[in-house]
Amino acid sequence: MSIGHESGVWPSLGETLHVLTFQGGFNTSVVLVGVTLLGVAAGLVGTFAVLRRRALMSDTLSHATLPGITLAFIVAVMLGASGRSLPVLLAGAALSGILGVLTVQFISRHTRLPEDAAMGAVLSVFFGLGFVMLSYIQTMATGEQGGIGKFIYGQTATMGVTDATVIGIVALGTTLASLLLFKEFRLVCFDPDYATVLGWRISLIDLAMMALVVAVTVVGLRAVGLILVIALVVIPPAAARFWTERLWVMAVVAALLGGLSGYLGAAASALFPRFPAGGIIVLVAGFFFLLSLLFAPARGVLAAGFRQLRLRRDIASQHLLRGLFEAGEAGGGEVVPAAALRSRVHGPAARLALARLTWQGLIARRPDGLRLTPKGREEALRITRNHRLWEQFLMAYADLAPSHVDHSADLVEHVLSSDMVEELERQLKARGRLPRHAGPPPSPHPLASGA
Repeated sequence: MSIGHESGVWPSLGETLHVLTFQGGFNTSVVLVGVTLLGVAAGLVGTFAVLRRRALMSDTLSHATLPGITLAFIVAVMLGASGRSLPVLLAGAALSGILGVLTVQFISRHTRLPEDAAMGAVLSVFFGLGFVMLSYIQTMATGEQGGIGKFIYGQTATMGVTDATVIGIVALGTTLASLLLFKEFRLVCFDPDYATVLGWRISLIDLAMMALVVAVTVVGLRAVGLILVIALVVIPPAAARFWTERLWVMAVVAALLGGLSGYLGAAASALFPRFPAGGIIVLVAGFFFLLSLLFAPARGVLAAGFRQLRLRRDIASQHLLRGLFEAGEAGGGEVVPAAALRSRVHGPAARLALARLTWQGLIARRPDGLRLTPKGREEALRITRNHRLWEQFLMAYADLAPSHVDHSADLVEHVLSSDMVEELERQLKARGRLPRHAGPPPSPHPLASGA
């Protein structure tokens, strides 16, 4: 598959475009398709594994495949067959991985060790055993052991058409199986108790899910390597989780990110064969994760920070409007000096709120202070009324002292819906605490004024 430069010289733009557009040769194109399908399958299957909290189990599975690979090589050589046959090595990896998962389940169910401790023990023991057997293979006079180490780190650039075809077929089959079992996996991931009530056998569904993880993990060993293949199962779903709250969208995005990671990583491996393919593919997936972490509109860091700032600005806006209203109510006149509102107009959010309220025409700035416009007074009246309705409710039903209700009302007044306000009015009216006029109830602490 290699068309890059062993000397480390950067490939030309033409070479890069030829690889990315499937014009770099038949072998290269087949490998690109195979690894892309692997990424799609890993992202889709990994979505359910992550939601089912099976990511560490998948890591154990990937490390537990090494003894199977080495044992399959030894047995094949002893029988006179080729020890580097991919189907033989993958069969050994699958059996060893399944044995590792079953060992974890046996330990966690029949001993006092928690599942994470069992997984750590099995992962370490199986991986250590695999390295011992790998060292033994290096002493065998077969002449075929040179490529076995590639299963640890992956080597996409040296894959052949047969290898890529096997990977593509297994990945495509795994993807179709995941789509067929989508409903069952969704039920188990989000409400296993309800699935049990409906008569579903959770253990069987979990077994089917782990079987698909085994298939993706084992078939990905050749391309990504057993150390990093788990990253292709975990990182795309983790990145997709930042973009949506819906499972089917998360599955599609995870499959897309996994496919792009495989495609771009395999292309880079063809252009730079000196670098390990598994590391490149995982780095591409990690780049997508970083982009999702920062820029995803649903759960990204920047979007969350923007929403928090907007919420603080809205709260500061309402506090400022209420402060102006209460200052005028206490006899401060229509124009309130800015110094009288120092406790409400401070910090970036409050200054942003003041600028926004002025731009919206709710507050008018005067040389001697601030004044509510008619539109602003109407909004301030609504906010103040909601605040004091909640204060009256707390004093009437929670038996709180007037000095203890202001802070609670400050927190709640911003989320009171119209239905909640109507219910407050009905209950306070029944107790005679609601004034006859449409204005706000009297403040329980009138001396607080607008400060």
